[in-house]
Amino acid sequence: MPLIRLIPPGLVVAVFLVLILSAAFYAALPYRRRRYVPILVTTAVGVALGQLWDYLGLPALRLGQANLLPAIVFALAMQPLARFVPRPQPEPVESTPTSSSDSRDSDG
Repeated sequence: MPLIRLIPPGLVVAVFLVLILSAAFYAALPYRRRRYVPILVTTAVGVALGQLWDYLGLPALRLGQANLLPAIVFALAMQPLARFVPRPQPEPVESTPTSSSDSRDSDG
C-alpha cells in the first residue's frame, strides 16, 4: 500500500480524462481515415498543456488536482494535428521464390 500513496490523485484523474476525451474525439469529430493512437497522443499533449496552464497559475476549473477547462480546450485544439503524428509503417514482407522457378534453375 505505501506504493499507491506515491501516486498523486491528479495523475489518475488526468489519465482517465485523456482516455475519455480521446474516445469522445475519435467518435464525434468528423475527420476522414483516422486512427486512434494519433488522437490519443494529441489528446494527451493537450491535457498536459492544460496542466501546464494550471501550473503557471492561470485561471482554471479544477476537478481534484486535475485542471479541466484548459485541458479540454487544448486537447480539442490539438486534434487537427493528429494527422502529423508519425506512425510506424508495416514492414514489407519479402517474397520467397516459388518451387517452379527453383526447378527451372536446376534444369538449365
